[in-house]
Amino acid sequence: MRRHAFAGAAAVLLLAAASASAEEPPLRTAVDGTFAPHAMPSLSGGYEGFNIDLANEIAKRLHRRITIDAAQYSGLLPALQAGTYDFIAAPTTVTKERAENLLFTEGYLNTDFQFLIKKGAPKVEKLEDLKGKVVAVNKGSAYDSWARDLEPKIGWKVESFGTQTDAVQAVLAGRADANVAGNTAIAWAAKNNPQLELSYYYSTGLVWAAPLRKDSTELRKQLENAIECMKLDATIAKMHKRWFGIDPQPGSAAVTVFPGYGVPNMQGYDPTEHTPKCD
Repeated sequence: MRRHAFAGAAAVLLLAAASASAEEPPLRTAVDGTFAPHAMPSLSGGYEGFNIDLANEIAKRLHRRITIDAAQYSGLLPALQAGTYDFIAAPTTVTKERAENLLFTEGYLNTDFQFLIKKGAPKVEKLEDLKGKVVAVNKGSAYDSWARDLEPKIGWKVESFGTQTDAVQAVLAGRADANVAGNTAIAWAAKNNPQLELSYYYSTGLVWAAPLRKDSTELRKQLENAIECMKLDATIAKMHKRWFGIDPQPGSAAVTVFPGYGVPNMQGYDPTEHTPKCD
């Protein structure tokens, strides 16, 4: 009897060991922890925000643990390429330049640009109204490269800051005349800083998506399946309402499942038809 008991215990241990060895390692990702309301310090410790919820929900649906680091955005994509992370959870605008070097999931939010100015400052009704002005941007972001590309044409001066919070503070302190970033981040900054107000809105037609390395085609399919299921069951719509205070627009990336894998008309897009497999 004792021999049978030991044999049974040994079998249980072997099964447990096999299960542990088969468990996939945690997903590794990162955010800019100052880019409210997408990722920001929580009063209870750690970080919270739309993209924190998004990353955690993706991991939950993939039945994997996840580690989320916070760092300056300018270092996130190089760290991804170096193998530090599996994907980037920070809002990342899909551009043709980035698509040449990275894979992307389909878009989960539309991203338009918006300017933030001090309350009472001259209104900005067109980009040319900022000629001779200082525009603050988050270093390494899509807004940084966009503003710099337009610098010769518009005649503004671009100042880059390590975080979006620092770029907003530059406007508050009078070191910059305006800050340009994604419309959600700008709306959050205006809501939480009564001295600031929303200004010129620039529609881009671009989306935010999760970037991965070029060799991560299988992981992209897994992430995309989770994102599509979150659209179909309105999880992303609920997160949108919670963090941005409004429902997503019908037909927007937050509620639309796109065909194929990735962002249509961008390098790396895979048109293979598929049906999301949702629990």
